[in-house]
Amino acid sequence: MATTGAFAMDAVLASAIGKEGLTDWGPGDFQEPLAVLLDDYPGAGLNVIGEHILRSGLVHSLRMRLRAEEWIRRHPEILDEEVEAPIVVVGMMRSGTTLLQRLLAADTRLHCARGWEVVEAAPKLDYDFAGTDPRIAISEARENKSRELAPELFAIHPMYAREAEEEIVFLADAFLSHVPESGANLPHYRSWLNTQDFTPAYDYLHRMLRFLQWQKRQRGITAGRWVLKSPAHLGYLDELRHQFPDVHVVHMHRDPRTTVSSGASLNATLHAMHADEVDLNRVGAQWLERMGWTNDRAMAVRESWSDESARVTDIHFDEAVGDSIGQVSRVYDAVGLPLTDTVVTAMTDWLAKRPHEVARPSYDLSSYGLSDAQVNERFSLYNKRFRKDKQ
Repeated sequence: MATTGAFAMDAVLASAIGKEGLTDWGPGDFQEPLAVLLDDYPGAGLNVIGEHILRSGLVHSLRMRLRAEEWIRRHPEILDEEVEAPIVVVGMMRSGTTLLQRLLAADTRLHCARGWEVVEAAPKLDYDFAGTDPRIAISEARENKSRELAPELFAIHPMYAREAEEEIVFLADAFLSHVPESGANLPHYRSWLNTQDFTPAYDYLHRMLRFLQWQKRQRGITAGRWVLKSPAHLGYLDELRHQFPDVHVVHMHRDPRTTVSSGASLNATLHAMHADEVDLNRVGAQWLERMGWTNDRAMAVRESWSDESARVTDIHFDEAVGDSIGQVSRVYDAVGLPLTDTVVTAMTDWLAKRPHEVARPSYDLSSYGLSDAQVNERFSLYNKRFRKDKQ
């Protein structure tokens, strides 16, 4: 039976159409996954604020889809852009993925998606590419507002307007994504996702990267290849490679006991923003299951790649923190890109000037009904292959 109320499909679609005055959704069936998601939200125990935040996010995703398609209609050459040989950083949350991506992004020979670009990927249709992009100021205001109104969330997962940011938003905009389950209890949607083909989401990601690359060219930026990053890609390496056959994966590693507790903390914070009652044990159990599922898939896919040693660079968190430039040099060697003195200087400068992150709230596994033994057991195969101490 179709959902009624705030999450009714017709009403959500109509809100986006009404705000943009456009009706062309472009290729790909996004309405089936959107319908499954919408059907699950009414039972998620959302409060009024949470309902408003999450519905507004869905409408924003639809507005960006409509706006992007109108840009492509006006400028079909956008689809002639080629996203060649991207370097994609993956790994569980808090494994050093952000550090590696932003270090690589200090190299002006590489494209990245800045925070201000992913927040509003499709500019308004009267946008003029000359001068300072107005979306930067909008994104900076959003960053400051997040610091003020959601300091705990910003401490755990800060988003900076001018820094390289992950492109997970484009998977979320296709409504085939694990983003919704991080912010609400959606048991049907999260289990439904496990059986779905994510090709449409990666098709949309590719489409939007071409759009962003075209926009960059209009601003005079002509870098050669992309550096991307998202923990979400870890469970979909085959889909990623199908879309980008010349991809090079940088796989970050850290003790799962640390990464799982950090992810559970972020999810619990997001759930608490949207619902008055949050079962921390449920959040912990769901996150442990999701991360175990994700890593099982990643290891299975990697083992199936006959060229895995040339296709993937493994980096451990402690090594990335202790010898950042040295670990980055391994990536450059693997992709055949010279690490020049100019690039090393740019990376060293970024390390010295990078945003100062506020102290994160303390969290441990027991806060989410989990134990070291549970995590070690679930990640026994991962630990055997990747954990330094092999405990």
